[in-house]
Amino acid sequence: MPVRMDQVPAPSPRPSRPRGWLWLGVLPLMLSLLGVCGTFLFGTQSLRETSPRFWELALGAPFLGWCLLSFGRVLSYFGQQQVADGWDKAREEDLAYKIRRGRRAQQVLGVSLHTALREPGTSSATQLTALLRSAEVLWAQPCMPDQTVSRHSRLTSGVHENPEQVLGRVFRLVLADLLPVLRRASADSPLAVLLEVDSALPENLWQHAWRQAWSESDIRQPTVPVEGSGLAAMDQWLDQRIGDNVSLLVVALQFAPQQAEGTAEAAVGLLFGNRLTQTVLPPIAYLHRPEQAREPNTDALLYAARQALDWVPLDAQSIQQTWRVGVDVRRNEALSNVLAAVPLPAKNNQGFYNLDTSLGNPGKTSPWLAIAAATQTIQRGAGPQFIFSGSGCVDAGLWSTVLTPVPSLSK
Repeated sequence: MPVRMDQVPAPSPRPSRPRGWLWLGVLPLMLSLLGVCGTFLFGTQSLRETSPRFWELALGAPFLGWCLLSFGRVLSYFGQQQVADGWDKAREEDLAYKIRRGRRAQQVLGVSLHTALREPGTSSATQLTALLRSAEVLWAQPCMPDQTVSRHSRLTSGVHENPEQVLGRVFRLVLADLLPVLRRASADSPLAVLLEVDSALPENLWQHAWRQAWSESDIRQPTVPVEGSGLAAMDQWLDQRIGDNVSLLVVALQFAPQQAEGTAEAAVGLLFGNRLTQTVLPPIAYLHRPEQAREPNTDALLYAARQALDWVPLDAQSIQQTWRVGVDVRRNEALSNVLAAVPLPAKNNQGFYNLDTSLGNPGKTSPWLAIAAATQTIQRGAGPQFIFSGSGCVDAGLWSTVLTPVPSLSK
C-alpha cells in the first residue's frame, strides 16, 4: 500500500508545568482561610482557648493538605510527561520506518524502447535523439487492423505483415534488446514478469504472439507472473518484494488500440533489480518510489510531486529533464501550476519533453515509455529525471516519478 506521510500523527501535546508562584500564593490562603478561620469557626470553645493545640490544627492541617496536593500535581505532571514521551518515541519510530520504506528504489538493469521514431535498422540512440528533439510522428495514417485513417503514430510494419506478425516481431525485438543483460544474470534467479498489453486485437492472438516470442528468445530464467498494472504494481513491489532474490521484467505494449485517434503505438521492455539482493548486474539508473496524486486537482498533484522528490531525497533544482506522457489535456493547467511551484524544467526543448505531443498518448504503456526514455537519457550522461504520467484513466490522479543516475563510486 502507498506510504502516507500525510497521515503521520502529530506529536503528543505536552502538559503545562506546575506554576510554583501560584502554589506558593495558594499556601497562605489555605493557612488563613481554611486553617485559622475554619478552626476558629468550627472548633470547640476549649480548642480555641488552648493556644498550642489551636495553632497546631489551624496551621498544620492546611499545610499538610497543601503538601499532598502539591505532590499530587507534580506526580501528575511527570506521569503525563512520560505518556507524551512514549507517544513521541513510538511516533518517531513509525516515522523513521515509513521514511525508510518510502525511500526504497529499484535498479534499472536493462531497457528496450520501440516507437514510431525507431525505423528498422536504426539504433535506440537515433530514436532517443529524435525524442530529445521533440520530433513529431503524430499524423493521419491507416491503423490496424481495419486500416481506417486516424491521426496517430504507429510501429513500423512490413507491407505484407498481418497484426499477429507485427506483434510477434515487436515482442522479439524487445526481448532481444534485454537478452544480453539476462544472459549475464544467474540462470537460477527467478524472473517475475509483468505483461501489459493495450490492444483491440483478441487476447488469445497477442498471448499467442507473446508465448511464441518468449520461446524463441533463449531466456533461461524461470518465470512467475506478476499481478497488477502500471506504477501501482511497482509501488506494491517496493512494499512487498523488495527483499526477494528475484528480478522484475516489465513488458508493455500499445498496439492497434480500440480508439486510435491521438494515440501512440509503442513497445517497452524494462528489467528491474532489487537493491537489497541484486549484486551481479551493474545498474543503469535508480527508479525511486512513484507517488500518485490522490485527487485530480492541483493541490494533490503538487503534494505528489514534492513527495516523489522527497523520497530520493532530491532538490527540484537538481532535475535536468521533465517528461510528460499519458496526461489528458484537461490537466494542462494543473500541471503548469505544479511545474512553476516546485519548480521543474517546463520549457519545450529545454529540459521538458511532452511525449503526448510528439508521439501521441501511449495508454497503459505511458509510465514505462517515459521511464525507458529517461533511463536512456541517463545512459548518455544526463542527471536526474522527473516524470509526470497518466494511468490510462482520465479521473485517476497523475503519477510523479524520479529516476537518478547511479553514483560514480558504485559503478
